[in-house]
Amino acid sequence: MTLDLSRQDAVQKAADSGIPAALADLGSLVRIPSIAWPAFDQSALVKSADAVATLLEGTGVFDTVKVARAAIPGTNETGQPAVLASRAARNGRPTVLLYAHHDVQPPGDEALWDSPPFQPTVRDGRLYGRGAADDKAGIMAHVGAIRAVAEVLGDDLDLGLAVFIEGEEEYGSRSFAQFLADNADVLRSDVIVVADSGNWDERTPGLTVSLRGNARFTLTVRTLAHASHSGMMGGAVPDAMLATVMLLATLWDDDGAVAVDGLAVRDAETPAYDETTLREESGLLEGVRPIGRDSILSRIWNKPSVTITGWDATPVASASNTLAPETSVVISARVAPGQDAEQAFAAIEKHLRAHAPFGAHLEFSDVDCGDSFLVDTSGWAVGEARAAFADGYGVDSVDVGIGGSIPFISDLVREFPAAQILVTGVEDPHARAHSPNESLHLDTFRNALVSEALLLARLNERTI
Repeated sequence: MTLDLSRQDAVQKAADSGIPAALADLGSLVRIPSIAWPAFDQSALVKSADAVATLLEGTGVFDTVKVARAAIPGTNETGQPAVLASRAARNGRPTVLLYAHHDVQPPGDEALWDSPPFQPTVRDGRLYGRGAADDKAGIMAHVGAIRAVAEVLGDDLDLGLAVFIEGEEEYGSRSFAQFLADNADVLRSDVIVVADSGNWDERTPGLTVSLRGNARFTLTVRTLAHASHSGMMGGAVPDAMLATVMLLATLWDDDGAVAVDGLAVRDAETPAYDETTLREESGLLEGVRPIGRDSILSRIWNKPSVTITGWDATPVASASNTLAPETSVVISARVAPGQDAEQAFAAIEKHLRAHAPFGAHLEFSDVDCGDSFLVDTSGWAVGEARAAFADGYGVDSVDVGIGGSIPFISDLVREFPAAQILVTGVEDPHARAHSPNESLHLDTFRNALVSEALLLARLNERTI
């Protein structure tokens, strides 16, 4: 819908003038170490959820704001605290569900951070801190956008709004599906905005139209009933490390491309993106070659990948002359858009069992699969988002694929099949989400917040 130019200008100015307050509130959220993993202080998640609820209440637009939990299916546990806010649509306007998450990744080795991970620090046009980008900035993009449209539209704000700020996205969204089911009437929407993705670069907005799926599992390899002396038995007896190294090597060919039968590849065009940009954005060391074949973005967006993300092995400092009887690795596979994640896991399991060297015993555990996602770009909400991006950033958006996964989107599709889903984000390619020195590009955040405010204002003009 066309937004009156005077109203568009007013919303844009209100959103822009609200940036300092949004950044101050973001800094307060970053200070809370809201890590959902049970090894960390769980009271921080309660504090974080309460802080988000207070921010949403402060907008003055919601009929209800609450902190709630849902059961984890198949267990006697409940999930982490989530925040749910809602207001009913009026005068035939659509309802929009805004999603983000307030939990964050663990900081890892704090010695690798240039400033403390939970002490928000601004330098060189970026805000550093764990969660500064992923995804507390997503929360503040929502809050800032709501503040702006509420200020300008006042009683003319007829748009229905639901806000769902999850508390365990980084820990597998274990209660997500149940939370949707428990609160379906409140969350049911015409448009869903998932603010947990990235942009083409720090100046150009990205609308995420494809996401790879994931299949993550633990593989345990056993070759011996007990440890043995490497001098007395080495050369005749295969240790678990040898078997594991040889087995894992079969997952890739000589180019580093995945070599597992049954893993699909999506055939889709990708924008131009060269090796120089890849090196700059990934930190690839001089002399180290990229892996795979075909265009770089096709490898990241449209093809499978397999990564070893954890390995139980004797530390170097504790090494002894011993043949290890067993070892375990965590394997994280990314699945091409369009392929069922459980089907992909089955293909990998079949491959590993067929290639186990020396008859090594294999055990698979902790299997976690999440499906890929493809956006239907023909919907009217996509057009509204593109128009809002163009006005907010000053340049047209780029349709992007993401190599990462947001498995819970398949839950949203299943629970709300009629909703149009927009996957947006506040990150740029240098955000280093999940890594030391995670940061938020401040200009990107400003443009993202302004664009979302314009999107909400445009949707407020639409009747359904």
